[in-house]
Amino acid sequence: MAVVHRPEAGSLIGTLAVFAFFAVFGGDKFLSAAGAASWLNVAAELGIIAIPVGLLMIAGELDLSVGSVLAASSMTLAIVSGHWGGPMILGIVLALAVGLVTGLVNGLVVTRTNVPSFVVTLATLSAVAGLTLGLSRVITGTTSVALKPDSTSKTLLGTLIGGQFEVAILWWIGLAACVAWMLQESRYGNWIFAVGGDKESARATGIPTNKVKIALYIGSGFGAALVGVIQTILYNGAQVANGQSFVFNSIIAVVIGGVLLTGGYGSVIGVILGTLTFAIVNQGIYYTGWNADWAALILGILLLVAVLMNNTFRRLALSSGTGSRGKARP
Repeated sequence: MAVVHRPEAGSLIGTLAVFAFFAVFGGDKFLSAAGAASWLNVAAELGIIAIPVGLLMIAGELDLSVGSVLAASSMTLAIVSGHWGGPMILGIVLALAVGLVTGLVNGLVVTRTNVPSFVVTLATLSAVAGLTLGLSRVITGTTSVALKPDSTSKTLLGTLIGGQFEVAILWWIGLAACVAWMLQESRYGNWIFAVGGDKESARATGIPTNKVKIALYIGSGFGAALVGVIQTILYNGAQVANGQSFVFNSIIAVVIGGVLLTGGYGSVIGVILGTLTFAIVNQGIYYTGWNADWAALILGILLLVAVLMNNTFRRLALSSGTGSRGKARP
């Protein structure tokens, strides 16, 4: 099958072009191990969130609450295992539970009320942020809490491989491999594409559309909570304001990665490439010596170009008789 018929075709072109651009203008510093670590570390944390957000978007939904979930889980771990001195494993479990419960609530509200997910998760974003800020001040009297992680949690979640590369990169790769297999090879992956392509037709064929969406929201909450845990252990503390940049950055990375906002089309490989593209631009600008403000301009242009390219490659795929997954329909 021609490469141009794959959902990630446009994002591959974008990633290669951006990397070549900064390799030329960023020079040896960008191509050094330290340079690679700077954008791979950003890509790993963003990617852990962007992959489940991408699945939701393939299913035709959005999740804007990830930023507040990250902050809430981060503060939960810091308060339980730092301020209160509880076991690290307890703090981690409760932090991840924050993400799971928030995702469950989002999924239930979206599926049972039919209120647009943009509105529901925007409300959750605000509500969880306010709850985190209020409880943090009541419990600790501050918005920043220190944490001294034990050696096991530090090694598994917060260490730097070779002194430069976050262990989060390995978590990102593992998550991407598992989700890519699920999306492309399992029945559940078929369900996700079907729900995003035509929810009513999917329901008519017996697909549990509401359960699929609820599960995807739970996955999105878990991804955000996991990054919150990783950041807290890595930086030995948490702040209430952490995570808000991930709200739209994750969506930008997913769209650059070839996922349509209307749902039903995309791939995990594309999301990975979109995340890499975002991270390279975000960090590569510093190696050029240019004003970092230009990074926002480049990302804005990339986002517009990505949407146009996605539509083009989508039409090519449909004209060739391939489905939303880039495979021939049976």
